[in-house]
Amino acid sequence: MKDVLQQTQTWHDAGQAMAVATVVDTWGSAPRPVGSKLVATADGRFAGSVSAGCVEGAVLEQCEKAIRTGQAALLTYGVADEEAWEVGLACGGTIRVWVEPFSVWQPIFPALAEGLHANRSLAVVSPLR
Repeated sequence: MKDVLQQTQTWHDAGQAMAVATVVDTWGSAPRPVGSKLVATADGRFAGSVSAGCVEGAVLEQCEKAIRTGQAALLTYGVADEEAWEVGLACGGTIRVWVEPFSVWQPIFPALAEGLHANRSLAVVSPLR
């Protein structure tokens, strides 16, 4: 998470518009655990991962939409085991990803950055609606 935070800080300092994607639920086998994050800029750059590459392209599209519209979205991605093997994935499973514009994080970002740099345990709660 610290590497994602450092890149987010760089983009934030440069005035980049961003969105944050967070894995909020998983069923079956999932490549990333709940809490995994991806931060993306309006021009498609990103740091972090929510699926080890399996659905990052679709998530990046939703991040761009969140930046453009200011609207958050709860997304569900799943694949059957048979389909997973066909596209080169080791397992099936389903993930639910919450995508929100970074503006939601703006007021808490300094405290979050400070806490992570100080190795404190932190939690961010977002209403999924």
